[in-house]
Amino acid sequence: MSITLYALDGCPYCEKVHDALEDGGVDYDTVWVEALHSKRDEVKRVSGQRGVPVLVDDDRGVTMGESENILSYVEKTLA
Repeated sequence: MSITLYALDGCPYCEKVHDALEDGGVDYDTVWVEALHSKRDEVKRVSGQRGVPVLVDDDRGVTMGESENILSYVEKTLA
């Protein structure tokens, strides 16, 4: 399984997603992004936006932002 979470250290929304992935026993990698939106080129490249969190599920071809959407996806699909 190839799951990647793009997150910002100290972001409460990112922490919620991290906790959900951990609680669900999901194997994933975290890519820590810069605090400045203008420095988040990799996030923009994979998701079309510079906001975080962003979850990429390579196995299912899914890329999504917005923590509530990600939490629902984790609960229904990954955990």
